Amino acid sequence: MMRILLGLTLALGLIFNANARQLEGAEIAEQLTLNGQELTLNGAGVRSKFFLDVYVAALYLGNKSNDAAAIIAADEPMAIRLHIVSGMINSKRMSESTRDGFVRSTGGNLAPIESDVEELIKAFRDEVKEGDVYELAYTPETGVTVYRNGEEKSNVKGLKFKQALFGIWLSEDPIQKSLKKGMING
Repeated sequence: MMRILLGLTLALGLIFNANARQLEGAEIAEQLTLNGQELTLNGAGVRSKFFLDVYVAALYLGNKSNDAAAIIAADEPMAIRLHIVSGMINSKRMSESTRDGFVRSTGGNLAPIESDVEELIKAFRDEVKEGDVYELAYTPETGVTVYRNGEEKSNVKGLKFKQALFGIWLSEDPIQKSLKKGMING
């Protein structure tokens, strides 16, 4: 019985690895399911700050696209998965970086969504640590739901908020151009 379980575990591990790619030590799944809809990896990249790799971001869409503006505007299911790959990131830094990203994404006009930004940032209250995986999942019905290691942490409704959020990585003024390129030209 133990041999069967061991064999089954190894076989499942091989299936998982065959359907994933590695980037800076993070396992990037080729697909994920969001509310019953299959999303495909569009692309992924590494967020670096001060020459340190901080996280790997992977963009999942219903249909692949390299049109960042269309992705931001779309009112359809999509997700960004953040794999924390550095012990240098913590709750405070993640919250500050997220706020800064929203400021860039909105061209400095954060006021209309400020309370929504604070609601999203609740997802980073618990200490952020290396190995954590955050999923920022959007559906028209539920808005943006943030999961940390599979556990729901916050939810914000509305397409305008989703557009500002995805704009952090994909706008004309993204937090890092090479990261944007990896996410849309994967």
